[in-house]
Amino acid sequence: MDRYVILRDASRGMRPEMVFPGPLATATNRIEIPPDPRIETAEMTSAEARGAARDPEVLEIARAMPTRLIAPFDVAAPAATGAPTWGVTRVGAVASPFDGAGVRVAVLDTGIDAAHPAFQGVTLTQQDFSGSGNQDGNGHGTHCAGTIFGRAVDGTRIGVAPGVTEALIGKVLGDNGSGSSEMLFDALKWASSRNAKVISMSLGFDFPGFAELLVQQNQLPVKLATSIALEAYRMNLRVFDRLMGLMRAMAEFNGGTVVVAASGNESERQIDPDFEVSASVPAAAEGVISVGALAEGAGGLTVAPFSNTNPVLSAPGVGIVSAKAGGGLRTLNGTSMACPHVAGVAALWWQALGAANIPLTNRVVEARLLASARREGFAPGVDATDRGQGLAQAPDAAIS
Repeated sequence: MDRYVILRDASRGMRPEMVFPGPLATATNRIEIPPDPRIETAEMTSAEARGAARDPEVLEIARAMPTRLIAPFDVAAPAATGAPTWGVTRVGAVASPFDGAGVRVAVLDTGIDAAHPAFQGVTLTQQDFSGSGNQDGNGHGTHCAGTIFGRAVDGTRIGVAPGVTEALIGKVLGDNGSGSSEMLFDALKWASSRNAKVISMSLGFDFPGFAELLVQQNQLPVKLATSIALEAYRMNLRVFDRLMGLMRAMAEFNGGTVVVAASGNESERQIDPDFEVSASVPAAAEGVISVGALAEGAGGLTVAPFSNTNPVLSAPGVGIVSAKAGGGLRTLNGTSMACPHVAGVAALWWQALGAANIPLTNRVVEARLLASARREGFAPGVDATDRGQGLAQAPDAAIS
């Protein structure tokens, strides 16, 4: 028996047509609002899973597989600078007239140190999906949250959007940095149903780890274990894509959600310039803004050697100072650190566009994010496939 994730049809049994004050509504606009998707988990055999997939109410079904944080690299460097971090400055947040006020963000990670001074004044709604409690015994989630909306610590501005006052903190990874795909799916639905405007995820589906687990625990041949893990990976990607589609369908009702994810740290350009790994899932899933990591170089911005290729956008991910679980600051490298910079910038764009009194959905915000990305300032020879559309940029003035 194995554990399966079941995504049931959200389009069957539609609620009656109704008028609502959504971002695309007019006085006479009447739109059918789909109910929330239903996610279930069940223990079943592969034969039972195939039978369940034939149920007309089942959109997708997938064998649950491990997830893991995109592990950052510790940096033994002084954390406190008394000035805004270079990442906050480079994405234009220091010069922006916006601070993310009124925008609700979600961080799906290892939890948060809610007592950290960086989060004073923020209403944190926490939900543990990992079964290990809401505390952040890892520190990864605290660091990422600090980059998105952290207040200044010891005089150092660490947050791109320090005006955010509401955050949803979904703990989808245990203190050891591991979780399971059903935890992530449940948390995505949870955050979307609570009208998060931005969701930040610095994690990935652990295909190699799942294959290794099948070999070690189930005593399967490597070839068979790899095949099973690959099929689970594909099935989970289909569930993720379908869930993202259902979330996008809700944009006409509540404006939708911008979903941002780290591209991954598996590349090793320091060994060979061609040692590049493409963005991993969920960053590679449809509708997700994947983020690569940048470093400062003598000739301009460079792509970090570990950063996976084919991101949508890029952001500072080397030497990033942010909140340390337990207090103080720490410095880390990783696409995990680049992702929350873009999540913070997305919050600034939600605020800026909302103030312009225009029909506002996630698609509008995503379009501005891509259109405003900077392509200048990179060192010669930086490949566009490594940096994506360019360096994410905050709005620098009110939108007319």
